[in-house]
Order: sequence, then structure tokens, then C-alpha cells
Amino acid sequence: MTVAPLLVRTARREQTERTPVWFMRQAGRSLPEYRELRVGRTLFETCESPELCAEVTLQPVRRHDVDAAVMFADIMSPVLGMGIPVKLVENVGPVVDEPIRTAADLARITQSDPTEYAAGILGAIRIVRRELRPDQAVVGFCGGPFTVAGYLIEGKPSRDFLLVKRMMYSDPATWHGLMARLTDCFVPYVQAQVAAGADIIQLFDSWVGNLSVNDYEEFVAPYSARILAGVKEVGVPSIHFGTGTATLLRSMAAAGGDVIGLDWRIPLDRGWAEVPDRAVQGNLDSTLLLAPWERLEAGARDVLERAHGKPGHIFNLGHGILPPTDPDQITRLAAFVREYGQS
Repeated sequence: MTVAPLLVRTARREQTERTPVWFMRQAGRSLPEYRELRVGRTLFETCESPELCAEVTLQPVRRHDVDAAVMFADIMSPVLGMGIPVKLVENVGPVVDEPIRTAADLARITQSDPTEYAAGILGAIRIVRRELRPDQAVVGFCGGPFTVAGYLIEGKPSRDFLLVKRMMYSDPATWHGLMARLTDCFVPYVQAQVAAGADIIQLFDSWVGNLSVNDYEEFVAPYSARILAGVKEVGVPSIHFGTGTATLLRSMAAAGGDVIGLDWRIPLDRGWAEVPDRAVQGNLDSTLLLAPWERLEAGARDVLERAHGKPGHIFNLGHGILPPTDPDQITRLAAFVREYGQS
């Protein structure tokens, strides 16, 4: 009988031998081998090659011996399959030169087959699944609908999402039309990742914490629920994550997700008390990886102690690894978590 990866068993709140550990953005700019591979290539070009995408995905697993490989892609990757050009601008983020702001703009959105536009990522998943041990998981992921819609409407990263909220309040038909189209794209995208070998899917809604509970439930939750239901249909667990979401945790859990991701702003035990019937993931402050080891260790120990050894805790950061992070700190932290879980 094949035993499911440790991360998957934890997501299902089974009693496990130790706490699994992986890190958001573990594949990327904190690793010198990644920076070397990326010379002369854009992120999207890297993702188009199954071999290169798989190599970047596997680099942190080899170096840090974590319990999962999160696929190297961008939350805007599936948007390319919708016929919307996106540029990834260094030190800025995703930039859309022709934003979606009117009902007429919705006509520019097309629906494509993910086996075609995401062939590189799906091929990489197959390679990564073959290369990992059976106890290690492949984490596929998808950008949350609010966050992706935010980039499409604002045209670039935003702190206040004024154009987004103006559309939600004054032109709700266009807002819901855009969210429906994103959802229609994202459901087959995550299902194709599972078919290729992903063991678990994370819905990564970075900026959804900018919304009130009422706005989240009216304008976002129905679409996140459809995506997460699509993951459930194909039989793997899901992680539902956002930042600034301390007030939204119950609403996010109602929308779906076997695991609720907690950011660093709320103590893990308080966050878990908001969603007691789910597993949780988190939630060390990423900036502690820039601190001396003694302070980093104390922060990690605090997160683990707040979990009280209950089944269902996945150790991770409260957001992604920061580019200046020393890789040796990450390796040491992963080892600490593994040893803590076995003591």
C-alpha cells in the first residue's frame, strides 16, 4: 500500500510522525543556483521549458531537504492563456499595458486549454513528481481570483486597489464577469496540474486582505469556492492562503480549503481557533530569516509550540522567502523543524 506524502496526510489532519515543513517562494532569488540559471531568461521563458522549470522547482528541495516542492510559476501564468499580455517588471511586479476596466474589455479575454498554454509547467510537474521521494509532495498552485483581477484592473501592483473597488461598487456586472472568466480559466488549470501529478494545490490570494468581510463574501468568496471545489473534485487537498486575512479567516474557510494559510500578523493558535475544523499552515515572519539564528530559532519554536502538537499543522512562513535571505538560514530552519517534530 502506497503511503501519501507527509504534507498530504497533515492536510487531512491525520496523526503524523512529525510536522512537515516547506516555504513559500523557496524556489527563486534567494538561491545562487537559481540566479545563475535565470541569466538571459525571463521567468515566463523558464516556465515554458519543462526541464528548466523542474530544475528551479527542485533546487530548494535538494538544498534544504523540505517536505514539498512548490512548482515554479507566476500567479499570472494562466492569464497568458486568456490572451492578455503580461510583463513581469523587475522590482515592480506584473504589468498589464491594456488593463480590463470596462464591459467591452471582457471581450478580449479568451479561454484556452491549459494542456497547451501551460504545457511547460505541466511537463515540469511530471518530472518533479518522478524525482521526489514518495514522502515528499508536489505543490501546484494558482493565484487567487481577487489578486489576479487586481493586477488586470489596476495594470500594476497597487496598495489601495482604488480602481478595483470602484469597479466592484459602481460596475458590479463587469466585476462579476471578470471574476467568472478567471474562475473558468483557473478551475481547469488546477485540475490539469493534479492530472500531471500535483499532490496538493494552494490558492494564493496575496492581496485579498484589503477587503472587508462583507466585500470578500459578496465579491470574492463565490469564485474562490468554485476553484477550491474544482480541486476537491479531482481528489487532492487544497491550501487557501492570503495575507492580511486575520478578519477573513472564517469566511475563507467557508469558501473552502482543507488547509487555511495564516500570515505572520496573527499568532498561530489564535488563527487556528478561528478555523478549528481545518488544518493550518504557517506562520513565521519571513523577515526573521534575516535575523541572527537565536532570534529565528525562538520565533520558529514559538510557532511550533502554539500548534500544541495537534494534527494538521504545516510549518511555513507567513508569506514568501525574501530575496536577500541567506540559504543556509533556510536549511538550518528546515532541519530545526524536522528535529523538533521528532523530539
